[in-house]
Amino acid sequence: MRRAFAIVCACASACALAAAHPTTARAQDPGTSVRPFDQKHGGTANVHMLGHAVTSPGAWKAADVELEQDPGRPYVYVSGFVNFDTQIYDIRDPSHPKKIVDWTIENPELHRGIGAMDGKYFKIGSRYYYAQSFQFFQGSPDADLGAVILDVTGLPDPRSVKVVARIRYPEAPGGFHNTFAYKHSDGRVLYFATINQPKALVYDLGKVVSGADSSTWLVGAVPNPTPFKQIGAGGYHDFYVGYDPATHQDKFYGAGLGGYSVWDVTHPEAPTQLFTITGLGLDVAHTFTPSPDGRYAVTETEYQYTPLRIWDLQPGQQGKEQNLDVALSAWAADWRDLSHNHEVRWPYVFVSAYEDGLQIFDLKDPKNPRTDGAYFTCGCEHEHGFGGTPDNGWQSTISVEQGAFGVDVRNSDGLIALSDMRSGLWLFRMDGFKGWNGRDYGMPNISSVQDYDHGPEGAPKERASAGAR
Repeated sequence: MRRAFAIVCACASACALAAAHPTTARAQDPGTSVRPFDQKHGGTANVHMLGHAVTSPGAWKAADVELEQDPGRPYVYVSGFVNFDTQIYDIRDPSHPKKIVDWTIENPELHRGIGAMDGKYFKIGSRYYYAQSFQFFQGSPDADLGAVILDVTGLPDPRSVKVVARIRYPEAPGGFHNTFAYKHSDGRVLYFATINQPKALVYDLGKVVSGADSSTWLVGAVPNPTPFKQIGAGGYHDFYVGYDPATHQDKFYGAGLGGYSVWDVTHPEAPTQLFTITGLGLDVAHTFTPSPDGRYAVTETEYQYTPLRIWDLQPGQQGKEQNLDVALSAWAADWRDLSHNHEVRWPYVFVSAYEDGLQIFDLKDPKNPRTDGAYFTCGCEHEHGFGGTPDNGWQSTISVEQGAFGVDVRNSDGLIALSDMRSGLWLFRMDGFKGWNGRDYGMPNISSVQDYDHGPEGAPKERASAGAR
């Protein structure tokens, strides 16, 4: 869906694994009957709903969701979507999420667009920040606004939350659709952002929050090698950035129009392309998430009736092949729908699956993904999803793009947060999943969660000292 939005805008732990994984619900069996649409409610016995908050009135309530990871900071951020706001919830009692901040763009009634899409929290020194991305139409106020940076160090006191910077990019109006905050191995905290051009921008967040001249904030750009740029299109949609301790490289995994592309961004001022995943049916690439060791990846393409695909990246990572076009396997919650974003905590994949709510499957055997659990959060009418324009209430009668939009996982205790476009914020736990550390599964302790105090696991300390701010 985000693509559609952007256009309109060793085995060391075999025992631990066996002890930790939850009960498998059932395999993905193509011969299994799918659930009737009007019976998509509740969930599997091993997934427990802890709390729910209806975040906004009206038809559309939320875009993405972001969990802070420090156990001493029990906060979750919900991007308000077409409501143009950021909501912050105190979830120290997950059964009663308490809204403590609702920050809204100034003069919201004058704005037009899909609004507050994606949010990322980050930490520099002793201070915590939150970056809210926005997308507004050309002709609307703030059409050049990509993100607003809030200082949230003083939470839970709402009076302490302050705007410290606004990132604008007038060269490509339309804002930032998706973003990724990354603690680079050189010590900097970087911010990767989607724009309406065939590249992703890279900002130095240390410079952004320190009050440095805004002309110094942008430090790099990662091109999208898509052939569609020849017709004036082809931006990235979604990305993941992670450290590869085997090669001592910082790697960018980008999905966009044309397919998927992996870059070495050890030096983000001069990225180097490594390999691609392209082929028929993969052009509308949406999400690209590798395993902690970079061996496997989960990808999504953003159109109905397509599964999440599982890839063996090893030929590309080893430089043996420049392009991969045959997937290892695939998984779908319901072949009639479309699964959206996902978070990988190997071997588990937590999916915000639009009309199919929260879905969890595992990749213990990457060629045979198995569903571990589910919970339906939408309760929506099939194929009445997001589409159209503000004038018709963004309503479509052919879209399945509604329901669970974003998902995040707190590594310290396994709490799962999910944002649903129709119903707001949800909090869950899954039996047997009480937290995640990659080393428990024979993997590097690397995920979308950043260690802002120490940098990525396995990175040379001297490199971080040289670049830290």
